[in-house]
Amino acid sequence: MTRPRVVVAGLGDTGLLTARHLSRHVDVVGISTKAALVSGQELGMRLARPDEWAREYLIGFDRYRKLDGVRTVQGTLDGLSLADRVVSVRLPDGTSQTEPYDVLVIATGVTNGFWRRPDLQSPREVATALRAAHEQLAAAGSINVIGGGAAAVNAAANLALAWPETRVALYYPGDRALPQHHPRAWGTVSGILTRRGVSLHPGHRATVPPGFELDHITTGPVAFSTGQPDADADATLWAIGRVRPNTGWMPESLLDEAGFVQVTPDLAVAGASGVFAIGDVAATDPLRGSARNRADRLLADNVRRHLSGQPLRTYRPRRRRWGSVLGFQPDGLRVFTPSGRSFRFPAWSIQTVLQPWIVRRGIYGGIRPDDGGAR
Repeated sequence: MTRPRVVVAGLGDTGLLTARHLSRHVDVVGISTKAALVSGQELGMRLARPDEWAREYLIGFDRYRKLDGVRTVQGTLDGLSLADRVVSVRLPDGTSQTEPYDVLVIATGVTNGFWRRPDLQSPREVATALRAAHEQLAAAGSINVIGGGAAAVNAAANLALAWPETRVALYYPGDRALPQHHPRAWGTVSGILTRRGVSLHPGHRATVPPGFELDHITTGPVAFSTGQPDADADATLWAIGRVRPNTGWMPESLLDEAGFVQVTPDLAVAGASGVFAIGDVAATDPLRGSARNRADRLLADNVRRHLSGQPLRTYRPRRRRWGSVLGFQPDGLRVFTPSGRSFRFPAWSIQTVLQPWIVRRGIYGGIRPDDGGAR
């Protein structure tokens, strides 16, 4: 008996986990512009400690034990036919192919700055880009970080930790940063930033240079529409949350006004039978939080329920962001709850318990050691 075929469009963190849950039950085809997982997590660690970041967040698909039964295709999605139930993919050599599906899972994410882009890249090209950004910031005597979300705060904290002699300043438009977290979280994090010497500048809304795509680290002064004097620095990191969903390959009828995929409460795509969406690309709630609330397991279950004709389960989003803000630090990993309180994994537990057992084995189902090849 032929097993159903599920195409997972996008193999970032959420798409990969969804494919991992489905691989035992259906035939899975995963499509990715990268030849490895290139996580969008931990911007500050990526910039300040790229080798450490790559060890945890740049991992070849062949190293994931639960992807052994998944056929991966590197390419760019350039079309979806709902009538024929196929997606079209442009391969790295410029040719195209189609992939039929019984169920399609859309997990193509968003474009956000230079660290989350849909470009075709090999692991070597990713590593080269990592090193270039790191070296530019390492050479800077002063760094401006623009933005008030978790990525900006994470970057400012980790850059200040890596280079304590460098002047690091954080500019954000509101009274506080981390506006999508509980205020208690900012109370804790702002104290850490201050102790590391990061200068905090609330009420500063930066003027984005005309035509600037936020795709590189800039030099020179930053202007503010809120009336403050320009802020000069050797390097400016833009993390202002101007995300664009990677949905240009999809029919507009499936998208909302901002280009995100319209979904029903069970993560099914409205008006498209057998199509689901998850992660930052899915318009689940104002925070688009299904990528951060482990909805991958629920979605995989709903795919199987759809195939067997059973009722689907409902995804219930959280009203505030939660989780780690600063990432791995010398004293361990601090995790914030939705109420803004936090608990900490001590430093000794990170590489002895948390990463090898909870993350690599528990969440991802086992990751093989790096053989020295494509991570």
